[in-house]
Amino acid sequence: MNTATNAAPHGERLSGLGDVLAAMRRTRIAPDDGSAPQLAFDTQPRTVLVTGATGFIGQHLVRALLRDGHTVIALSRQPEAAARLFEDRVRCVAAPDALGPDCRVDVVVNLAGARILGPRWTEARKAALRRSRVGLTRRLVAWIAQARHKPFLLLNASAIGYYGIQKIGDDAVLDEAAPPQAMFMSDLCREWEEAAGEAAQHGVRVECMRFGLVLGAGGALPAMLLPILLGAGGRLGSGRQWLSWIHVDDLVRGMAHRWRHALDAAAGPGIGVSNFTAPESVTQAAFSRTAARIWRRPAFVPTPGWPMRLALGEQADLLLEGQRVAPRRLEREGFVFRYPGIAEALASLKQG
Repeated sequence: MNTATNAAPHGERLSGLGDVLAAMRRTRIAPDDGSAPQLAFDTQPRTVLVTGATGFIGQHLVRALLRDGHTVIALSRQPEAAARLFEDRVRCVAAPDALGPDCRVDVVVNLAGARILGPRWTEARKAALRRSRVGLTRRLVAWIAQARHKPFLLLNASAIGYYGIQKIGDDAVLDEAAPPQAMFMSDLCREWEEAAGEAAQHGVRVECMRFGLVLGAGGALPAMLLPILLGAGGRLGSGRQWLSWIHVDDLVRGMAHRWRHALDAAAGPGIGVSNFTAPESVTQAAFSRTAARIWRRPAFVPTPGWPMRLALGEQADLLLEGQRVAPRRLEREGFVFRYPGIAEALASLKQG
C-alpha cells in the first residue's frame, strides 16, 4: 500500500475540517480595524434597538451600525455576556420592559428567534418557536405602544418559509405577492409578520424582511460545507430543489436600503414586505458543485432524502423541498447586489 498516496486525502479532510472550525470561530466580533467598507444607514446618529444582536446576522448588523456612528441597545437573554461580546460598546437589556417608556429608540430591528432546524417539530417545539418569534414581537409592540417617543421604523425579520414549499419540478419564480401555504413554517412566518404589523397602529413604519439562506462565516453555511470539505459532498435528495440565498453583506446592506427608504416622507406609517434573496437562485446540486469547485473538493456522494424524513419529519421539507424566490421589490427600487451570483458569494467567503 502506498501510504504517501493515502495521506493526501486524509490531510485534505483534516484541512477541510479546520476550514469549517475557523469559519465558525469567526462569528465573534473582531476589533474594528477600519478595514470593512463603510455602510451608511442614515445622515444623522440614531438609537437602534436590536433583538438577536448576538446571533450571526445580529453581530454583522451591530458592527455596521457602530461603524456608522449609531447608538445600539441589544436585547439579550444574557445581557452581561452580550456586553462582553460587544466590548461594552452596546447597552444590553434582558427584556423590552427594562427600557421603560422614556427610553428614546428611533429604529427597532427584530432578529430574535430560536433556531428552526433542530429537534423535531413536536407541538411543544412549535410552541417554543412561536414564543421566540411571535411572543417576543408582541412584547416589543406593547413597549412601542407605551413609549413616549415612538420609533419611526421597525425592521422585522421573517423568512421565505412564508411561501411554504415548491415541489420538485415547479420552477415558478415567487415574488412578494405569492401567498402562504397551510403548513407550519408558513403559518409561523405569517403570524410573525402579523404581530410586527400591529406596530403600524402606533405610527411606525413596519418592514418585514423575508430572508433566504444567509451565507457567511457563521449561520448554516459551515454545516452545509462540512461534507463537501470532508470530500463527501454531493446532491441532497433529488438535488433539484431550489435554494434561494443571500450573502450576509448584501443582507445588511439591504437593511440599510430599507431604512433609507423609510426616511422618505412619502413612506409614512404602514407595512411593507421585501424578499431578501440574491437575484440568482440555484438548485441544491448546483450549490454543491459550485462549493466543491471553489474549495477544490469532490462532490459526487449523494445523500438520500428518506433518512432525513425519518429523522426530522415535517422539518425535512426545509432541506428536501425549496423555494425559488426573487427580490422583486429591492430590484424595482434599484438596489445593487454586491454578490448577485453564488460563485462570487462563496468565493468571497473562502477568501475571508
